[in-house]
Amino acid sequence: MDGDTDLVVVGGGIAGVSVAYELAAHARVTLLEAEHDLPVHSTARSAATYIPGHGAGPFRALIDASGPRFAVLERELDTPPLLAPRPVLTVAEDDEAVAALAATLDEQRGEPGAPVPLDPDEAVARCPVLHRPRAAAWTPGACDADAIALHDGYRRGLLARGGTVLRDARAVAISRDGSGWTVDTAGGQRVRAAEVVDAAGAWTEQVAALAGVPGAGLRPYRRTIAACPAPDPARLRVPDGAGGSAPLPLTADAAERWYLKAETDAVLVSPADETPAEPGDARADELDVALALDRVGAATTLGLRSVRTAWAGLRTFAPDRGPVLGARPEHPGFHFVAGQGGSGIESAPALAAVAAAVVLGKPLPDDVALDPDVCSITRFAAV
Repeated sequence: MDGDTDLVVVGGGIAGVSVAYELAAHARVTLLEAEHDLPVHSTARSAATYIPGHGAGPFRALIDASGPRFAVLERELDTPPLLAPRPVLTVAEDDEAVAALAATLDEQRGEPGAPVPLDPDEAVARCPVLHRPRAAAWTPGACDADAIALHDGYRRGLLARGGTVLRDARAVAISRDGSGWTVDTAGGQRVRAAEVVDAAGAWTEQVAALAGVPGAGLRPYRRTIAACPAPDPARLRVPDGAGGSAPLPLTADAAERWYLKAETDAVLVSPADETPAEPGDARADELDVALALDRVGAATTLGLRSVRTAWAGLRTFAPDRGPVLGARPEHPGFHFVAGQGGSGIESAPALAAVAAAVVLGKPLPDDVALDPDVCSITRFAAV
């Protein structure tokens, strides 16, 4: 398919589809996705959580602003409920974790939705499968997020706004002339656009290189998750205080060495690994899976012994772990929307609106308490 458009967005994960939706309210947009299915990589493999206070400073502001926006999107995009309450319990079992937890509580004190200290005995009461920790904290406003429903809602919303989605359209050449940009794909498509938005996740730097645009030192890291059958699924739920039951809180080590998330009859476990990786179809490493089982086994009484399935995804970070938005002055018309790391789903509603404002040269939304300069790619030297 050849054609002209105002903006071509490269990347069909949550970053690309969300910013494409926001841009489509103001311009003609074509979204390019390298794979046939949407989504395939990081978005489809996310632990899918919404955690106030999570991530680097700019992300905390974006996550805070995204909370109310999820409810708006449910109506706007006609999706099922996108968030379901599931508090986060953070525990510290040794000196390293105790110090990390104290630093987190101190750094986030007074911020909206920040974690609050919790008595260790109360931590066990709220997550009875735990061994008693030395210290704990509680994030009551955290939720499960329906990443697939959110992504599909954005995709349908983009199409409803007149946008175009091209699948099997991996960018292989990006060139610029006096009239704009031309993107050629491995599938033989050629798209001409006034401007380009690089929202390709782990492939962001590669896409920028195709256009001859310096990157920002973005680096993908692998994270592993395994689903383990629970010997006693009844232990995966706790009383909800209203005569019913709720799943165990998402429980994580304060030093970020493991976390667990209870499902219906299984437990998702992760060693919270960050292994440098090349862009590609990430696969779980057996040693990381074993490490997750070992660490969760030491911290709990769950008695997990086997793995039903395991997978891995790539989380892409900038050197300072903040989002990367906008264009370099010497390369106008080529915009970055990248560096979401482990916060792509939970920050998507606000981040997409901010990114669209940056691309279009409009003021940031009033509900996002963020200085755009802290997200600008210009804070990094050309890489």
